[in-house]
Formats: sequence, C-alpha cells, structure tokens
Amino acid sequence: MSDLVGGRCWWGASTPEYVAYHDEEWGRPVHDSRALYEKLSLEAFQSGLSWLTILRKRENFRAAFAGFDPQTVARFGARDVTRLLKDAGIVRHRGKIEAAIANARGTLTLRGAGTPLEELVWRHRPQRRRAAPKSFKDLAATTPESAALSKELKRAGFRFVGPTTVYAAMQACGIVNDHLAACFVRRQVQREIDATF
Repeated sequence: MSDLVGGRCWWGASTPEYVAYHDEEWGRPVHDSRALYEKLSLEAFQSGLSWLTILRKRENFRAAFAGFDPQTVARFGARDVTRLLKDAGIVRHRGKIEAAIANARGTLTLRGAGTPLEELVWRHRPQRRRAAPKSFKDLAATTPESAALSKELKRAGFRFVGPTTVYAAMQACGIVNDHLAACFVRRQVQREIDATF
C-alpha cells in the first residue's frame, strides 16, 4: 500500500471519518488543558483498539465524561464507574475508565502545583525540528520526549500514559508534525505549530 492516497497520509483516506480527522484535526496544535486531557484519555481508551473505533464513539465519550471537564470528572466515584461500565456507547474497560478519572485528578494536581497540563505537555516538544517523514517507516512509536512526558504524567497521578500512548497524543496535538513530507496538510500544520512559538 502506498504511504499517500489522494495527496494525504494513507490512513487519512480510508474512511470519511478519517478524511475529516486527518485534514482538519490531526497534528494541529492543541493548547487547551481540557482538550489535552480529552486527547490523552481517548488515546488511553484506544490502546489495543483501532483509532477509528474511538473516533466513531467520541461524542458518546464526551457525553459520558461530562465533556471531559477535568473538574467534573475528578469528582466521579464508584457509582460513576458502574454507570460507565454499562454504557455501550463507550469502551467498557474498568482500568481505562478509572484511568480517565485519575487523569482528570492529575490534571487538577498539575494546575494546583502551578504547571497546567498544557504547559507540561508543550515543554516536551522536541528542541529541534526533525526531518519530515517520507514514509511511515520513518516514524517511531516512542521518542525520548514521549518517555520523559510519560514519567512526569505518571508522577502527577496519570494512568494509561505509557510512552507509546503519549507519543500518539503528541502527534494528534501538534507537539510533533508527523504528516508525511508529501502530504498536502503538512505545511499548513507546520505553519500553525510555528505560529504558536
């Protein structure tokens, strides 16, 4: 299979949902703490599953987790976990549900300590811009930056945030630009990232 389809990264052309996600969202910089918490939570739910499964259930996740408002989700207790385990609109995995609640609490812990989630995440942006990947063989599953961010998130109480999950979130949130060199979206995404610094 070619690494590009219709001028975009091949995975972004496989379904209408992926076309919209690839063209309009993936890799664009995210600086909002709530949105970053959501991305990290959804990447954790994706672990072991197709991202398309999560994308198709995203609105259900948002409804189930109070729009991923960290203050609200941080107050979730045992009854909420039971409710969520019965919700067929989301991925019903106790560990991942409990992780999303723990990660909301971790988001508040970071804020209370004076380092909001967005500051911590963006502090792990690579210091040097890497060469644009020419194919998906050029992409790594983890980086030293994702490993370091994973450790800091775990220190703040986050769960299901291993280096691979964290790197996927970094890609999704524009911390790195992993659109392929020939992808028609890459330059626009890079301009958006550069404009934030």
